[in-house]
Amino acid sequence: MDQFEGKVAVITGGGSGFGREFAIKGASLGMKLVLADVDANALAETVEMLRASGAEAIGVPTDVSDAVQVDALARTTLETFGAVHLLFNNAGVGAGGFVWENSARDWQWVFGVNVMGVVNGLRAFTPVMLAQNEAAHIVNTASVAGLLAAPAMGVYNASKHAVVGLTETLYNDLRIAGGQVGCSLLCPAFVPTGIANAERARPESLRNDAPLTASQKLAGKQLTKAVQGGRISAAEVAEITFDAIRERRFYVITHPNIMASVKLRLDDIALLRNPSDPMAGG
Repeated sequence: MDQFEGKVAVITGGGSGFGREFAIKGASLGMKLVLADVDANALAETVEMLRASGAEAIGVPTDVSDAVQVDALARTTLETFGAVHLLFNNAGVGAGGFVWENSARDWQWVFGVNVMGVVNGLRAFTPVMLAQNEAAHIVNTASVAGLLAAPAMGVYNASKHAVVGLTETLYNDLRIAGGQVGCSLLCPAFVPTGIANAERARPESLRNDAPLTASQKLAGKQLTKAVQGGRISAAEVAEITFDAIRERRFYVITHPNIMASVKLRLDDIALLRNPSDPMAGG
């Protein structure tokens, strides 16, 4: 897909972070935008900013873990713009700490957004995109945490590994189905976004009653430090991602230096070695 002007983009997690930057980039290319986010205030601010710049944009408050709400998002998109050409399954949250210390609510929340959010987006939009019989593209936001398994990030790692496997399968399924819909897997490393503050968006029903454990506190501090120290901006990630869409490139790796750790992991598997710690470099 290399023609964007007048085309329609749907972006989940569109109120901030990568989602907002995808929207800004899409607007600069003349796209019509449908933004979804569970944070209604951030969503409204982003839509207002886009409209002020001259873009055609609407916001649809959406909890992507809820299939009914994502189906409604698809209906609103078609009722408003009549088509969808670019889908960013981008909404994401995280929880850290030793894997046995994460609560059932942690698992339900993270997998609901990170995994089922992608599943719901694919189920609601892919049939529409295939039926249009024109160039279209899907971008699923995973993470380098879908390619590596750093300690004290088990819930997040597992969710992003699921997105990697799901998207690789999607690629082959789309090839078998035929048509003009492509897909990409976005795997960024640490970038200054709101992911470290994702807890603010956790539904009240999925909040934990117990205080944070020592490992959870440490994981939170390490994540905040790593995100704040990111050397690539969310805007740069958006540029890299749109380049990949133009090139119909599947793997979108924003931090090439991480590939040494990815190779180390693959070598561990191929040689039947015990897992290396990717944060220790071996």
